[in-house]
Amino acid sequence: NWQLRGLVPRGKTVTMSREEKEEEDDIVCLDESFFINDDYQITDFTFGSHVLQLYCLQSSSTDFDLTGQLVWPGAVLMNDYLTQNANMLQGCSVIELGSGVGITGVLCSRFCRGVVMTDHNDEVLKILKKNIKLQESSDDSMCCTELKAEKLEWGSSDQLNCILQEHPEGFDLVLGADICFQQANVPLLFDTVELLLRDRDQKKCKFILAYVSRAKVMDAMVINEAIRHGLQINEVSGTRRIIKNLEGVIFEIMTNH
Repeated sequence: NWQLRGLVPRGKTVTMSREEKEEEDDIVCLDESFFINDDYQITDFTFGSHVLQLYCLQSSSTDFDLTGQLVWPGAVLMNDYLTQNANMLQGCSVIELGSGVGITGVLCSRFCRGVVMTDHNDEVLKILKKNIKLQESSDDSMCCTELKAEKLEWGSSDQLNCILQEHPEGFDLVLGADICFQQANVPLLFDTVELLLRDRDQKKCKFILAYVSRAKVMDAMVINEAIRHGLQINEVSGTRRIIKNLEGVIFEIMTNH
């Protein structure tokens, strides 16, 4: 396995000693599926008078990129906020970024006229679609809005345009719960948010971000990126709270008209 020893220049002949050959025979090549945990369990979540059932993991995956298989503190913060302000969802069309297992989108489906949940990871999209089917098979009369799952990598105008072609009227609300983990992704997140907000032809459309603070550099970066993209970012009064030993807050982000 030459990837473990460095690259071999093209055209060069490599001779292995007997010891190296024996070592080579001992190397185990693992398929990527080895790192994927799909031991999902149906779990109940309660927000106000609403009880949601979703498949999710009970513990973290070995793959950092599969954080969407869990329900994170920011999703609880977001759902508590939306439950207390359900009037803002009535009759709205919603797109959620970094939906994970879909707990926020499923709650929105009880109030909104349309919900599109998105994620960039194929394995996470599988559990997202699994949870959509779970809602469709439910006899809960409150869940009547059509839920959709779409692949969307932040910063990908092609993928975003495909979604907007299916929804030419745009969206009333853009949601994101606990989605700011990696500094490199924050500018891409706001690239996508800016396009979604401006797609509404200056009509009122806002991005609601349930943000959980884990590093001061990220705290500043989120605010600075919103401003750099020409957006107005405001902390929603009364939403700052401690959730699972972390400080969380709701931001409302809009275009500057």
